[in-house]
Amino acid sequence: MSKMSTSELRSYQQICGKNGAMLVIACDQRGAMRSLLASDPQQQSAISEHELGLIKADITQYLASKASCVLVDPVCAVPQLVDNGIIARDTALLIGLDASGWDNSPEGYRLSRLVANVDARRVRELGATGGKIMVYLRSDQEAANRHNIDILRQCIEDFAREDLLLVVEFLTYKLDNETEEEYKEKVPSLVYGGTKICLECGAKVLKLPYPGSKQACADITKLAGDVPWAVLSAGVDHATFLKQVADAMSEGASGVIAGRSLWKDCISLDRNATKSRLESLAVPRLNELQAVIQQYFHAPAHNQTEQVEHV
Repeated sequence: MSKMSTSELRSYQQICGKNGAMLVIACDQRGAMRSLLASDPQQQSAISEHELGLIKADITQYLASKASCVLVDPVCAVPQLVDNGIIARDTALLIGLDASGWDNSPEGYRLSRLVANVDARRVRELGATGGKIMVYLRSDQEAANRHNIDILRQCIEDFAREDLLLVVEFLTYKLDNETEEEYKEKVPSLVYGGTKICLECGAKVLKLPYPGSKQACADITKLAGDVPWAVLSAGVDHATFLKQVADAMSEGASGVIAGRSLWKDCISLDRNATKSRLESLAVPRLNELQAVIQQYFHAPAHNQTEQVEHV
């Protein structure tokens, strides 16, 4: 297993809360966010990066200020979050490297893409605590992964040279020749296999899809060893995600990186409406999420920090 350097460990501590658990608000989506704001493709394409940036700023102000970290993209959200004083000084910042969407191979595999001209040095220049890379993986199809593993290794090596924390995420997906039922049965093994690929590539912190059950979460924890992993929300409804978080945290996960399950029905192009819904809907959800994390999280010995009381 790859071990964090002192610099990386310091950054990891900063994306965690006082209890040592990750609680990261994800709003690095672009295409998915546009699809929530408008149903018509032409209307979606008319939504500017500036408009998305304003929504991400509101999510940062209302949600991330109550969490330990925010994950944003380098296209719409920064450097404005820092330059305009929106992100709180004690809120950590992760910047995603992956471009929105994917390319299709002739065989129907998803080929991941990177945002142009954004590497570890650029992430540091933007004032971030670290970066995040997401690739698509089908661990049961070796040919599907060659391009994406190359991207993964490239990013991991780049961040290691810069001695900057990189959170590694993967998503799995249904192939055209699979039914929904066939794919669903494979999810636990696909998440396990994708995790194994990421670890073999040198991942030091993982952001993973829910693997399907408490036992599958326990299997991931055993596989990951000392590498901390956070469960992602994948846009499921809030009640479902709370159950998934309870499963993951009770079986050794180190936290949560959550986005759409918190804010997907709160955002709109009307900023006043967005702010009102974030405050009335998303913040209570975040409080419930924090309570589940607090209930189940047990910090590993190497992540615990000494509490000093000043009198």
